[in-house]
Amino acid sequence: MGFIENLFKLKENNTTVRTEVYAGFTTFMTMAYILIVNPNILSATGMDTGALLTATAIASAIGTFAMAAFANYPFALAPGMGLNAYFTYTVVLKYGYSWQTALSAVFIEGIIFILLSAVNVREAIFNCIPKNLKTATSVGIGLFIAFIGMQNAGIIVDDGATLVGLGSVRSVPVALALIGTIITVSLVIRKVKGALLWGILITYGLGIICQLTGIYVVNADAGMYSLIPSGIVSAPPSLAPVFFKIDLHNIFSFEFATVIFSFLFVDVFDTIGTLIGVSEKAGYIDKNGKLPKIKGALMADAVATTAGAVLGTSTVTTFVESASGVSDGGRTGLTSVVVGILFLLALFLSPIITSIPSFATTPALITVGLFMMESVVKIDFKDYTEGFPAFITIIMMVVAYSISDGLVFGTLSYVLLKVISGRSKELNPVIIIVAILFFLKLIL
Repeated sequence: MGFIENLFKLKENNTTVRTEVYAGFTTFMTMAYILIVNPNILSATGMDTGALLTATAIASAIGTFAMAAFANYPFALAPGMGLNAYFTYTVVLKYGYSWQTALSAVFIEGIIFILLSAVNVREAIFNCIPKNLKTATSVGIGLFIAFIGMQNAGIIVDDGATLVGLGSVRSVPVALALIGTIITVSLVIRKVKGALLWGILITYGLGIICQLTGIYVVNADAGMYSLIPSGIVSAPPSLAPVFFKIDLHNIFSFEFATVIFSFLFVDVFDTIGTLIGVSEKAGYIDKNGKLPKIKGALMADAVATTAGAVLGTSTVTTFVESASGVSDGGRTGLTSVVVGILFLLALFLSPIITSIPSFATTPALITVGLFMMESVVKIDFKDYTEGFPAFITIIMMVVAYSISDGLVFGTLSYVLLKVISGRSKELNPVIIIVAILFFLKLIL
């Protein structure tokens, strides 16, 4: 234990091996859905589903291990939601590129990221964001996480009229998610160690009881799959159908350049937004609004994206669900190592992992939203040049369903209001450049 203590500086970060392991399990459980969802989305391009499962698990493990090695932060990485949809439905199915060519765009994006991280461009973007916007990003991500959790469980649904509405509380998954949320918050109130993880396991256990007693009826068409694992161990699918299938023949066109830029833009600001939000919750951001070891964190993200393209998956990025492990006490790279190991084990334990339903992880995501909402009191709402950009950042992350779009509107409004109110001297040159790029992105 002494070696682990010294390697991850546990005492310095006021944590223990037990806490870090709990946090690692919690983070993994809240993001394990990516092992199912990512292959399902990318397979629409014609890629092999089994190979995608293996690529997703290995790429996630590599990225998460890199985060531990480069930054000693408890952040986990995996193929990003939204980026995988853009890969499939826009680049391949809309623009007509092959999935091999789309992988080349991700690979080039990763190389560019490595260069930008090495020369501190991404770090400069992170540091230029004002403290109030950083805090707002944390709050917005918390609400975004809670919203995702509610959607996953069917608590919030598309009702066809108002885009969002309340799902049926008589539905067993919805009822279990709500019951699990009360149980999880109760465990937090009682200061139970690993409360979020226990909340997931208890909710899952209740679901199994409901299935065994006939209350929960398996109906694949309705998205209600069996909660009882079909086995314990299985051999991982071959990676060969997607491994190193990069095709660089069709990359020299303006349209392809816009594809790379879109990948770059969304990944840069999704990652920065996630790092801000989760780091704020962990207490890493200093009084000047800077994140120590950010260069290592950004480099881990860049390396993971490049490795993911080689393995055969879409852009790998820092996952917002890392906040669940941070909320459970994770403070070092040991949490990330645990997550990485679990991703590799998932290749052999996929029958168990894939049987954990979304409604079981919803209580953890909603509770994390509560935790991250606490920071809202730090925002100066009395100064509207600070308060309005913070407000619009928070609300746009949720209603636009995008961390990067929240940052776009928050940053643009911040710069415009400072200029209009005659306080342009408060702006640094980097944030002005970023705002111009945001504006061009919106209109083009």
